[in-house]
Amino acid sequence: MHSQVGGLTGTEIMDEKLKIKLSIADRVYPLTIDPKQEEGLRKAAKNIENLAKKFEQNYAVRDKQDVLAMCALQFASKIEQSGIDRSENAEAAMQRLRALDELVHSKLGE
Repeated sequence: MHSQVGGLTGTEIMDEKLKIKLSIADRVYPLTIDPKQEEGLRKAAKNIENLAKKFEQNYAVRDKQDVLAMCALQFASKIEQSGIDRSENAEAAMQRLRALDELVHSKLGE
């Protein structure tokens, strides 16, 4: 059974898309998205804009393609480094758990 809301069924409401426009590097990009994606996309576009302005000001880069490539590299490297850090943290946690497990077993064996 589908619930009825304002003439739309629950399935139709879930399939509803939102049309937004994002401005990145002096270009407007119309997108059709799920409403739950809007906040993340708007924040991402704002972060790209801010970083692009920083690169243009600090490094006198004028070519938009170069600026966007530098932004892409910056964001991608953060994602990769985050994965590396998580992996290192997980390994350190496993080592601590193994040591704790050995300690418990040694005390129980007494």
